[in-house]
Amino acid sequence: MTASDVTILGAGLVGICSALSLAEKGFRVHMVDRDAPGQATSAGNAGIISPWSVVPQSMPGIWKKVPGWLLDPQGPVSIKPSYLPRVATWGLRFLYEGRQERIQPISDAMYALNHDCVELYRHHLAGTGHDRLLQDSWYVHAFRDASQVNLSSPDYAMRKAVGAEIEQIGASELRELEPALTHDFEAAVLIKGQARAVSPGKIGEVLAEKLLAMGGTIERAKVLKISPKEDDSWTYVTEQGEHSTPKLVLSMGVWSAELLKPLGIKIPMEAERGYHVSFDNPGVSLSHSVMDMDMKFVASSMEEAIRVAGTAEFAGLDAPINQKRLDALVALASKLLPDLNTAQISTWSGQRPSLPDSLPCIGQIDGFQNLIGAFGHSHYGLMMAPKTGGLVADLVAGLTPNIDMSPFRVTRY
Repeated sequence: MTASDVTILGAGLVGICSALSLAEKGFRVHMVDRDAPGQATSAGNAGIISPWSVVPQSMPGIWKKVPGWLLDPQGPVSIKPSYLPRVATWGLRFLYEGRQERIQPISDAMYALNHDCVELYRHHLAGTGHDRLLQDSWYVHAFRDASQVNLSSPDYAMRKAVGAEIEQIGASELRELEPALTHDFEAAVLIKGQARAVSPGKIGEVLAEKLLAMGGTIERAKVLKISPKEDDSWTYVTEQGEHSTPKLVLSMGVWSAELLKPLGIKIPMEAERGYHVSFDNPGVSLSHSVMDMDMKFVASSMEEAIRVAGTAEFAGLDAPINQKRLDALVALASKLLPDLNTAQISTWSGQRPSLPDSLPCIGQIDGFQNLIGAFGHSHYGLMMAPKTGGLVADLVAGLTPNIDMSPFRVTRY
């Protein structure tokens, strides 16, 4: 391998965008991951890229809904019974982060990472010939009970406060906008001015190719260990042996916390298993991303498929795939889209790195020179990746980022 100025461990979209931003600043970048770039967790999502994703996962009163979600076999959240004692502490901290005085600071920090995500993706895709992978879109929140719509609720108020254009429509207007949806919906809320990825995995592939064209290098290897050297450079160990690098960026999602443990750094990160189902040759299409507000899952048209995603499971990092969660998504999709062709499906499952406050860890890691964290993006990795990458590049270059970095401090817990 050629000498590099910076090594990035992790080739998800956060790692790829960090590498691109570093290469733009003239750094020689080497990226290491056991999987092909952008094809693991980054590929498994509903494709939403929204500047208005400023609502924390934990909000006041959410504790009232959790028991119902857990008892519903088709609900948005499940916890493996034997894993409950281990996740309990994390869950209590999650609920604590949803208190009234915390949600606005968290929302502000989310906005700092998301507000220009569409423009930043267009910047990275420029010159690749694949601009079509990012399409203008709305977010359609569909309600079966129109009385449940409240545009003054905290979540919509947060979005409107940062400039989102939000509109409520009735059943007839919704059927005109998205004729494939079930007629059970009585109303919808439209969140405008955002985009969707028609193939998140393809975006990762295309941007990795752009990195190679810019002189970056990519290595397929499993990272086993990291350790500091006396001169403040770093060693990382893979199955192929030991390697050195002047600066190290840790962007390995849930595995980042595992690599930091031997250094005495404990991160309260949970491996939240996500699932999606793609319906090939679906026979119907959606013009926008649609969330079923009753069942809390999202459907979106991808390249030659419709993908449904949104279910989450807490069962531990090495838990086997829960087929019941996939079956539930198929059943929910059939209710959402009555004419959906379910004959050909493909499924995905992966681990999302979730922290209790809905915010990632980004920044120089306290006590360790030349070690920068960029992980823990939970459900927001796709949309937060470009801004995170720019911040990483600034930090490596010794520049002061243009936002307050304190909410993302790696050792804030």
